Amino acid sequence: MGGGLPNFLLVWILVLALLCYCHKIGKLIDKGTTRLFAILPVICIFLVLPLYISVFNLRALSSFFLSWLANFKLLLFALDQGPLSPQPVPLSLPHFIALACLPIKIQQKPPPISPHSQELVNVNDNQDLEKLVNVEDNDTPSQEVPKKGLSTPLRYFIKFLLLVLFGYMYTKEEYIHSKIILLVYVIHIYIGLEFILAMVGAVARAFLGIELEPQFDEPYLASSLQDFWGKRWNLTVTSVLHPVVFNPVRSIFSSFMTKKWAPLPAAIASFLVSGIMHELIFYHIGRRKPTWEVTCFFLLHGVCLTIEIVIKRELNCSWGLPRVVAAPLVVGFVVTTAMWLFMPTVVRCKIDVEARMEIIAFINFVKGVYIYLKNVL
Repeated sequence: MGGGLPNFLLVWILVLALLCYCHKIGKLIDKGTTRLFAILPVICIFLVLPLYISVFNLRALSSFFLSWLANFKLLLFALDQGPLSPQPVPLSLPHFIALACLPIKIQQKPPPISPHSQELVNVNDNQDLEKLVNVEDNDTPSQEVPKKGLSTPLRYFIKFLLLVLFGYMYTKEEYIHSKIILLVYVIHIYIGLEFILAMVGAVARAFLGIELEPQFDEPYLASSLQDFWGKRWNLTVTSVLHPVVFNPVRSIFSSFMTKKWAPLPAAIASFLVSGIMHELIFYHIGRRKPTWEVTCFFLLHGVCLTIEIVIKRELNCSWGLPRVVAAPLVVGFVVTTAMWLFMPTVVRCKIDVEARMEIIAFINFVKGVYIYLKNVL
């Protein structure tokens, strides 16, 4: 399935053509089953397109952008919901394409809190679960999204220096314990993902002239699992999982469970779907049959997060550990479980090897430029 960069360009030309088709379908066909069937072939094509890209990084990003984000947004669009739906007027074609296939979310100011919704502040259980998915709901008071934008240049510079340090460690890998290298790569994944999504967001904001919500909010400062997954980690994915998975599952369980408990299985279902989509991405990257360890990782966190919320609710806790204590515990749990259940799949797909080779190549390139300039000057 090779083809290098030309094949990548051909794939994305096809993507643009298919998204133009979907945009036109939105104007010609009303929401509902008919529009869904008209868009369904595009969704199926997006599930397999990443397999035709041979370049490792481009295949990984295309899998995330198309098979997961674009497909979920198109499913919502078929029902006239989500970011691709009229807001309040239909999106222009460039905005439609950008929002469909890129991990970006337009920052919007919600309406002011009504007296009726203000009374719901005391419904702590549902409010906690809504914060899990970081999207306001009829059961939750509207809250304005803070305009944080992208992280400060200083933070990005520090993270860039960390990547350089990691690259140096990779060149000395034979002298460092394998567990330490694996731990370094867990941090590497976060920093690399944040850099990529921030760059995509910055380019989209520059070309489209719109204010975007940040994709990450310093997850290493999370005070709980709920805070980590709902308000700090990969918020674009969180906002898509809410209407596609959380709301429908909660609605189903509400028919035979009390409103107090129905959000709990919905939260676990969101983590289950996230795990399955990660398995699909790893299949695209490594072309290996899934072992379901990654799904177990997300299910474990879904169960633990649900237990956390139930304990808070039953004990009526409005307080928690100080952040200076809670953050290391939360991050430690995430990292430990990632090394146990998430990283083995990364190693099997040789993602870590590819990433290390790219960083080493970059460092060697910088060294070569430095030596050349030194000799010339």
